[in-house]
Amino acid sequence: MNLDSVVRAEPELEPRHAEVVRATLPLVAANIDRITAVFYRTMFAAHPQLLRDTFNRGNQAQGSQQRALAASIATFATYLVDPALPHPATMLSRIAHKHASLGVTPQQYRIVHENLFAAIVEVLGADVVDDTVAAAWDRVYWMMADTLMDQEKGLYAEAGVDSGDVFRDARVVARQDDPSGVAVFTVESADPSVELPGFVPGQYVSVGVRLPDGARQLRQYTLVGRPREGALSFAVKRVDAAGGCPEGEVSSWLHEHLRPGDPLQVTLPFGDVVLDTASETPLVLISAGIGITPTIGVLDNLAAHAPSRRTLIVHADRAPRTHPLRDRLSELTARLEQAEVEIWYEEQTAGARHGRADLSVLAMPEDADVYVCGPAGFLRDVRRQLRALDIPDGRVHIEQFTPGDAGAPERVAR
Repeated sequence: MNLDSVVRAEPELEPRHAEVVRATLPLVAANIDRITAVFYRTMFAAHPQLLRDTFNRGNQAQGSQQRALAASIATFATYLVDPALPHPATMLSRIAHKHASLGVTPQQYRIVHENLFAAIVEVLGADVVDDTVAAAWDRVYWMMADTLMDQEKGLYAEAGVDSGDVFRDARVVARQDDPSGVAVFTVESADPSVELPGFVPGQYVSVGVRLPDGARQLRQYTLVGRPREGALSFAVKRVDAAGGCPEGEVSSWLHEHLRPGDPLQVTLPFGDVVLDTASETPLVLISAGIGITPTIGVLDNLAAHAPSRRTLIVHADRAPRTHPLRDRLSELTARLEQAEVEIWYEEQTAGARHGRADLSVLAMPEDADVYVCGPAGFLRDVRRQLRALDIPDGRVHIEQFTPGDAGAPERVAR
């Protein structure tokens, strides 16, 4: 999906609505967390199947999805009343790809609309949300929804499927367990007459798991390995309970139960933080923790198709034992002609830099495309460092696995 097309297609908010939104935006923004909490509570009460079979229950319990929704609405509305601000095209594209990977359809936008506006009235009061205010914010919602539905329609068309028809029955043909606690699963279509599609490095699939309580929970996992006919491989880090957060129910189930020969439901690949395979510009791949999986996907592609492309790989982790797919990283970089690897470990380790990643000590290739993936705090720090090095934002492509504030509501795998 070309982000320029998103910018061109975006209509302007009518002046009469813009005036109302501008005047009420501070009030809505001040109460947006309460509004989204009420919204999700009432929507799931009316449509429990959405929480059971579509939404990430872990994110809901922690409130991260509510914060991501609030941030997206506030960002879009703020842009509409001040078009001089940067267009939220990246945010919209990320949401559209996430929605496509979940099989979201236009009908679901009406469910969201009904419950979101009921929540706005409940929180702010019917005396505040009069017909004029309701009409203005209704216009904001449908402008955002129409933009997303148009993008999702395009994504489904590019995939050659009807709206929402992205789920495929597969079977596991291989499992590799990494010493770091990451498992790589390879799947093929359960129907020999229907092959799974190829993918672009950086894309992901949603994996559907039927849990013991009957819920079908979906999580997104990055595709790794060189695309080959009819097979997809994805990496899963088991998420342990920590910091008051429960263990990842899907990742734990996959690690404990999934073996070669088992059935599994996966979606077609989606994701917009992808490698431009036609480009010859230098690459800088920056990651931390399980954020290394897009890097592995890119390196697999380079080793097979562009081994001479100049590439700087930067990874940060706690220690060698926690470094996901460390051996695979070494194998792939050894097959590249112009690859440089810089590793930082928090624990003192021979052959690696000590502490946190410091980009200022590296010789960054000029005109490089920079891909970054890792935890939210790491992404904020890397973005700050890249700006200090005068790396243009347009050359920086950021993927985040957990809902947060790195630029868009992001995907999560637990």
